[in-house]
Amino acid sequence: MKTNNKNTTKKTWIQYGVFALIAITLYATGLHTEVIGFAQRGLLATGLMNPDVKELVMAQESANTTDAPNLTKADMNFNLLDSDRNVTSLKELKGKVIFINLWATWCPPCIAEMPSINTLYDTVGDDVAFVMLSLDRRFETAKAFNERKGYGFPIYAPADAIPEMYNTNSIPSTYVIDAKGNLALTHRGMADYSDPEFIEFLYSLK
Repeated sequence: MKTNNKNTTKKTWIQYGVFALIAITLYATGLHTEVIGFAQRGLLATGLMNPDVKELVMAQESANTTDAPNLTKADMNFNLLDSDRNVTSLKELKGKVIFINLWATWCPPCIAEMPSINTLYDTVGDDVAFVMLSLDRRFETAKAFNERKGYGFPIYAPADAIPEMYNTNSIPSTYVIDAKGNLALTHRGMADYSDPEFIEFLYSLK
């Protein structure tokens, strides 16, 4: 009986050691962020994290009403650095629907929602301008991540201070600007942006 107990204890410690080694390896290689992001992706399938339907409807009504008093003009005075290190500006996207997403490679919820954003880009990319704004300390890190994942959307880094309208301590954060230059939607946290209702909402802002 004692021998069996010793064998069981030894096996348990070996299992703990293997789990610890896996955890250390994941953190050492930086892959823990992607593992956590993959786990959180399951939450997106529930739809509970998506922008509120009421919020979408209100934003849509505001965008379609020219004399609506509660419209907020988006701050277009923001310079961006593209992946080729060219400086561009939100002003150059004026007249288009703009999807802005603040993210970073070290942010698991950001990683979790990216496949849905890439699907969204494949669906509406010809009609909607995408500004995937990396907050990584080194832009090269974000570029390498995007290339490794094979995402098609363009990524940017701030070329100057982020305007107060988009400055937040919470990422991912997403902003949608309509074709008239109004801030149509602000959403904090991850979401499934490939949702048909959200796609319909974007098309309504043209």
